[in-house]
Amino acid sequence: MTACGSRTVQRVLNGNLCSGCGLCAGLTGSPMIVEAPGFNRPHLNGDVSPETEAAIAGSCPGSVVAPWPEAAHSHEYWGPYLALHTGHAADPGLRHRASSGGALSALLCHALDRGLVDAVVEVAADPSRPTRNVISIAGTAAKIFDGAGSRYAPSSPLATLLDLLARNDRLAFVGKPCDVSALRLFGRRDPRVAERFPLMLSFFCAGIPSLERSDAVVRKMGMDPAAITSFRYRGEGWPGEAAAVASDGGERRMSYADSWGGVLSKEIQFRCKICPDAVGGSADLVCADAWYANEEGYPVFDDLPGRSLIIPRTPAGAELLRSAVGSGAVSLDQEELLPDQVDGMQPGQVKKKRLVAARTSALRVLLRPVPAMQDLGVRKAAARAPMAEKARNFLGMLRRVLTGRM
Repeated sequence: MTACGSRTVQRVLNGNLCSGCGLCAGLTGSPMIVEAPGFNRPHLNGDVSPETEAAIAGSCPGSVVAPWPEAAHSHEYWGPYLALHTGHAADPGLRHRASSGGALSALLCHALDRGLVDAVVEVAADPSRPTRNVISIAGTAAKIFDGAGSRYAPSSPLATLLDLLARNDRLAFVGKPCDVSALRLFGRRDPRVAERFPLMLSFFCAGIPSLERSDAVVRKMGMDPAAITSFRYRGEGWPGEAAAVASDGGERRMSYADSWGGVLSKEIQFRCKICPDAVGGSADLVCADAWYANEEGYPVFDDLPGRSLIIPRTPAGAELLRSAVGSGAVSLDQEELLPDQVDGMQPGQVKKKRLVAARTSALRVLLRPVPAMQDLGVRKAAARAPMAEKARNFLGMLRRVLTGRM
């Protein structure tokens, strides 16, 4: 494990609690490096000042998770919300290209078109290694369109935070729930965050697979990860297929069920397994897959027109959605949802959230560090889990730690 000059970062790294957001690197001018089996981790240069240490301790997602803000409604699974909608990008091309109906991309395009922001901080494919991610500043709707689609690989959007704060324009920030949590908490210390980022958007996160798993998908397609020129995790339909293109133009595809369910999800970083806010409760607005379920309650991955779950959480998010619907950029289904209807669209998030308490309790018994996670509905969610399920996860986490399988 990499040594560093921050007590907080060292504790987080020792506890395998790093989410790879890049906040500590961004605040100290340090690099993020890839550590086996392929997760982004900070490599801090020397000691940090007391002020910076306090900022890291109060913002790092491995140390603390931002509590949910007050809203008109709040739910132990789905967080604070002003409304619960399903809908999609009105542009049929964007709806098809994006991963889950294209609503998030359509909202970003609308924010740019209407001058609500000047650019968007987002994750995009690395041109030199398409299974990897880079951070992109998109200033046009065309660039948002080109980058639409899920990226199931590590990303560190806060690794250049001080550079972003030094800009003079208004930015929309799009990141994982843990990224938004870190940015929100740091914003309590630095007023430039609110000035620079009038919009913070996120999505439901099922956990971050290692880079090795992305390469494993490509290898399972019969291709060399180092020799491909483009890679799409999904999209071009809903859910769409993973697709890799070689330098000679040859293309291979794999179903979403096989790529995510069979390969990528088999190696998720440890911090994600105890995440108390995988639904982006700190964001102004979040989008996710509004899956249809079969008779057993499991998502159906038949190719269908994309449908997004859209949840405005703050007045800023609600106004963005209202404006996008009014302009014709986003189409909403007629009826608003009840929270229990979301349960059927995202059963994986339901199961994960109600087991956070059992898993973190096991860590505490073993005197392992756990992020502070107050006012996030963890106990209320746990109360809805069957006792046998909680016991299995408590014991399973004990075994995982004791056998070193973190």
